Amino acid sequence: MHKTVGFIGCGNMGKAILRGILDSGWVSASKVMVSTSREETLEEIRVLYQTEVTRDNRKVAAHSDYLFLAVKPHLYETVLNQVKDEIREGTILIGMAAGVTLQKMETYLGKEAKMVKIMPNTPVAVKEGLIAMTASAQLDEVEKENVIAMLSTIGKVSLIEEKDMDVITGISGSSPAYVYMFIEAMADAAVKNGLPRKVAYEISAQAVLGAAKMVLETGLHPGMLKDMVTSPGGTTIEAVSVLEEKGLRHAVLSAVDACIDKSREMSK
Repeated sequence: MHKTVGFIGCGNMGKAILRGILDSGWVSASKVMVSTSREETLEEIRVLYQTEVTRDNRKVAAHSDYLFLAVKPHLYETVLNQVKDEIREGTILIGMAAGVTLQKMETYLGKEAKMVKIMPNTPVAVKEGLIAMTASAQLDEVEKENVIAMLSTIGKVSLIEEKDMDVITGISGSSPAYVYMFIEAMADAAVKNGLPRKVAYEISAQAVLGAAKMVLETGLHPGMLKDMVTSPGGTTIEAVSVLEEKGLRHAVLSAVDACIDKSREMSK
């Protein structure tokens, strides 16, 4: 692979993506350039990943065939205005900020360009992420497949229409936080009943991982899988009854709705 990759900004999500594409061999460290405003972050990236680093966003833009914009949403307009004259024809811009649409990116850039919008979630750090992706009309099929190949090194890529990106934010982009809360709550209950905390976290997390894998690999409806665990008069139905009484389903529905509403508000 002789393509060059750049990251403007490189927080937790940016570093997770960077690590994934380097570990996979999709691109070599010598072909990657990263810019951030913090000297400590640049030094960390230089030492850990052996990539070229700079504080000059324009230099990264001029370097890159694939340019990740890994900055906060409110910085997109400033950054794209700053680098628009350095971006080469054919460079693919990859935006990954909630609320920043392809149209907004094009407006900030002041011209048409090859652009991709992605919504990754934090499990990309362990190569088990879900990356929702939509692309502008300027990309041809080969270019789109190349982006998918790169992103597939860190998780499963799901091609969606951009209008659905806010929904993906609610059930994928933000949902790891909901699951972490569930794991933490189960572990707290185990600790309350005498289990060491480290063991409680490991067992709770593995149980969630295994349950998710059952959904993906069996193709069975989650309700059917739940019924398979829930024996008549047994322990599981007692727990399920309490979860229903306490409104677990409604709480989850309401939380996801609130997340989607917030994402739609940011996208306006």
